[in-house]
Amino acid sequence: MPPVFAPFGFVQVGDFVVPVTIPVWSVGGATSCGRSGQGGAGELNSGLIFGGIAASSTNSTEEYDGSSWSGGGNLISARYAMGSAGTQNAALSFGGTPSSGTEEYDGGSWSTGGGMIAARANPGGAGTQNAALGFGGGGNTTCTEEYNGASWAIGGALINQRANIQGQGVGTQNAALAISGYRTPTWITCTEEYDGVSWSAGGAVIRSRSAASTGINGTQNTGLIFGGFCGNNISCTERYDGTSWSSGCAMITARRGIGGGGNQSAAFAGAGFSTANVTCTEEYS
Repeated sequence: MPPVFAPFGFVQVGDFVVPVTIPVWSVGGATSCGRSGQGGAGELNSGLIFGGIAASSTNSTEEYDGSSWSGGGNLISARYAMGSAGTQNAALSFGGTPSSGTEEYDGGSWSTGGGMIAARANPGGAGTQNAALGFGGGGNTTCTEEYNGASWAIGGALINQRANIQGQGVGTQNAALAISGYRTPTWITCTEEYDGVSWSAGGAVIRSRSAASTGINGTQNTGLIFGGFCGNNISCTERYDGTSWSSGCAMITARRGIGGGGNQSAAFAGAGFSTANVTCTEEYS
C-alpha cells in the first residue's frame, strides 16, 4: 500500500487518516461576583476559585461543577495575588496581599497551614495540598519553596527572576513548569522546568504575559496557558508538548487576573478583569 500523507487538520494513525480534535473555548456558568487576582484550583467539572479583588479584597470562595458556581467556605483572611495548588476538596492558598499566610481547604472550610519562609505576593504555584511548590513573585525573586502539608522548605532557585507569575504554574512538586511572567521592567518569554531539585530552561512561550492562568493540573509535557496581560489584556491560548509551545484556540473574552484550573484537554477560566471585573466563565474542551 502506498504511504498516506495526512492533510492539515488531520493525523495519520496506521493506515488511516483521522481528524485532529482541537479543544475550543465555550461559555460556562457565571460566577456570583466579578473579581480578579484570585486563586484557582481543581478541574473543569470540579473547579475552585477563592479570594481576589471585587470591590476590595475578598475572602469569598466558589465551587464549579462544570455548569454552575456555588458558594464555598470563606478564606480566613481576605486577599488577592496569591499562589494556589490542589483540587476542589484539597486546595492550597499561599502568599498574596494584604495577607500572605497559607490556608488549606477541605471542600467545606479553610484552616491555617504553615507560613512561607519568604512571604510574598504573586507567586506561581503547582502540585497538591500536601506536596506543593511556590516560586517567584515578590520583588523579582527566584526563591522556590516546597510544602509538605505542614511546613515550607527551600527548593532550587529559578534561573530567571519573576515578579508576577501568579497563576502560571503547571504540574507537580517534582515535575513543574514556571511559565512566562513579569520581570521588572518587562515581560519575559522563558519557561522553566523543575525536577524536584533544580530548574532548567524549557521552550519559550509565543506571547509573554503575566496575570494569566493555566491548566494547573496538567503535566510538564502537557502545559496550557491562557489569557493574561502584556501591555493589554490578551485572549491567546498556548499548549506545551514538553519542548515547545504552539497556539491554541483563543478565549472568547480577553482578560487578566483569571482563576483557572484543569489540564490541557479540559480547563476552566473563571472571572478576571477585562475592562472591569467580569463574572464570565469559559470552558476549554
